[in-house]
Amino acid sequence: MMSNSRLLWSSMTVTAALMLSACSQPADETTDTNADTPAAETTGKTIRIATEGAYPPFNYTNADGSLAGFDIDVANALCDQMQASCEIVAQDWDGIIPGLLAQKYDAVIAGMSITAERQEKVDFSEPYFANTMVWLTNTDGNFDPMAIENVTLGGQRSTTPGAYLQDNYEGKDGNTVQLYDNYDNAYLDLKSGRSDAVLAEKVSAKSWLVDNSEGFGIVGDEIDNDDNIAIAVRKDDSLKAEFDNALSEIRSNGELARLEQANFGQ
Repeated sequence: MMSNSRLLWSSMTVTAALMLSACSQPADETTDTNADTPAAETTGKTIRIATEGAYPPFNYTNADGSLAGFDIDVANALCDQMQASCEIVAQDWDGIIPGLLAQKYDAVIAGMSITAERQEKVDFSEPYFANTMVWLTNTDGNFDPMAIENVTLGGQRSTTPGAYLQDNYEGKDGNTVQLYDNYDNAYLDLKSGRSDAVLAEKVSAKSWLVDNSEGFGIVGDEIDNDDNIAIAVRKDDSLKAEFDNALSEIRSNGELARLEQANFGQ
């Protein structure tokens, strides 16, 4: 992935949906889980939004099956601003754009970076977050980000860091690139020693390190590849302009910055 606002605020009904990412799962399948929340005063419009549910701290699935994270908070804030009733569903990453194009939902808010390849298929809102990439590795000193040779590098497929790894390291200088269906599996192989380093977005790496700091850390400089995260909608959908207007409001009134602080810290 590489992978940057309210005149009326009201309570709203959010129907949370769950589908855990799994290699054996059909790419275009979604699963909904209803949640009891107070009724909201809305315009009557319902917007169905997909997220991954497996990419903390942007989006993740709690033990009770509910979805949480920065993307979920942003989606709820935007729906409040738009006075719309929103349903948030979980969709595996590889199938998230195909699901949008198949009209299984109306938008994707899932830490998705704007790329030229994706822009051929979907339209993007204005960015709501900007990312940088970092190397996450064992701190034993064996991995040198300035001399990457004869190592196995991990990442998530269909993301900007994954593409960066393939373009710059796959089959070069004795390196091997291993891409996974999600970052959780990439981090598992790093921890078990099956890979030497993982290239990830900085906030994802820092989130993982909260519970895995012993023996692991970020090394080298951040890599700024002009990675901007935005909301994906179908081509020529008027929903893009609605999201842009709502984003402008939550940015100007400080709500977007508050959500960044709540989810990412300093």
